[in-house]
Amino acid sequence: MAQGLFLSQKMALSQMLAPQLQQSLALLQAPMLELQALVNQELEQNPVLEELIEQELKSKDSSSDTESDSSNDAGEGFSDSDDSNDSRDTSEEWESQIEKLSQLDQEWRDYFSETALPVKRHSKEDDERRQHMFDSLTTTTSLQETLREQVRLSDLSPDQHQIADLLIGNIDEKGYLNASIDELVFSTNTPKETIQVILELIQTFEPAGVAAIDLRECLMLQLERAEREMTLEYRILDRCFKLLGKRKFPEIARDLGVSLEHVVQATEHISRLNPRPGNAYLNDGETYVSPEVFITKTGDEYVVSTNNDHIPRIRISNTYKDLLSQTGSASDLKEYIREKIRSGKFLIKSIDQRQQTISNIAKEIVRRQNEFFDNGIAHLKPMTMMQVAEKVGVHETTVSRAVSGKYLQCAQGIFEMKFFFTSGIQTSSGTDVSNATVKDIIQDMVRSEAPSKPLSDDQIVKNLLQKEIKIARRTVAKYRNELNILPSHLRKQYI
Repeated sequence: MAQGLFLSQKMALSQMLAPQLQQSLALLQAPMLELQALVNQELEQNPVLEELIEQELKSKDSSSDTESDSSNDAGEGFSDSDDSNDSRDTSEEWESQIEKLSQLDQEWRDYFSETALPVKRHSKEDDERRQHMFDSLTTTTSLQETLREQVRLSDLSPDQHQIADLLIGNIDEKGYLNASIDELVFSTNTPKETIQVILELIQTFEPAGVAAIDLRECLMLQLERAEREMTLEYRILDRCFKLLGKRKFPEIARDLGVSLEHVVQATEHISRLNPRPGNAYLNDGETYVSPEVFITKTGDEYVVSTNNDHIPRIRISNTYKDLLSQTGSASDLKEYIREKIRSGKFLIKSIDQRQQTISNIAKEIVRRQNEFFDNGIAHLKPMTMMQVAEKVGVHETTVSRAVSGKYLQCAQGIFEMKFFFTSGIQTSSGTDVSNATVKDIIQDMVRSEAPSKPLSDDQIVKNLLQKEIKIARRTVAKYRNELNILPSHLRKQYI
């Protein structure tokens, strides 16, 4: 049977986001510092955009008699239909478009003047401290770099340097060696004794406890560095480490032939050792956040202010407006300018819309969580993104993007905006209580428990029931794990 090639057609539906819509969603989802980087990148790529200086932001355009209306579409007049007929390229049309650009410029100034926070400007000392912080973030020496520098100062042969570099490459950010000696022997075809000697050398480096295989060895290395091999702490780690992990102090005392009091004192000394020696070399800048929203109380009302300090104030450059208004300019030049202006206008409106969306969501959070802002986490109410989306007038996914990675600062502290969206539990009296509130209650119970008689999960269930909160024991265990609270038998202290 003859075989051949056959052509067939298949229809399929797919969704593709236009580049401008993708940019708008990226701006909405980007946290503050990332947004700043995106805007600065656009400033570099789009020649018609320029950043307003402080003096220009404070000044008002006295020559403009047009009343600003931020709800108007400032993109009007630059739709795709403007490019369909070059015969409409008249001086009246250009003047109309320039007037719309001026209106957009004025709206942008008004937006920042209306939403600017009434806070004091940074002093010279504040700026110096901030710069020092950023300089420190970029110059932090990693754990691996620190170890390699100590290797360079050691009396090792080139071959030994290579083995040391391999070992350091297998040390994780916590300071532990992630590969076994046998694995390294197999991968390098190097005698086990040679690798062991170099590993023991690295284990004498700073920080103390580095390059250990496990927690037990890490803690023992720190005691050895302090010449405390003959102490009870060292004997407990060496002979009773599993019992120590289960906090079975009476059994440790019996096995080692010492009093329970001495075991308790020794374990307190062990607890002061560093279980993660590499943490000191982690980049703290990874936890730096800049709040998107500030909540302040004026009288009996809460005021929502968006943080605009890190957003470059941009506008369409007057230079390119002048070029656009010159009827003698080449058509291809005008087309290029118009395209860049269209892109710049969309960026400005997207930033405006981003800030307004975040502000509206924050206002709805404040309205629904008023008791939280007054009294703290114990008064947090259940709230879903759907509820906020319906009130704000946007899709639920828009709320999700708008709060992603964004932070809110208020009198209670700094909170991720997602923190306020939580499911709830209905009490026996019919009141809704958020999961975060239940977790906070559990945490308070554990803080106030007797160290020698910690609360079991069953006891926590009974205590919650007295507060009209009925949840299962497995739910208590789940919340306890999320709060990084150990089970009761591991929390027990022997006094």
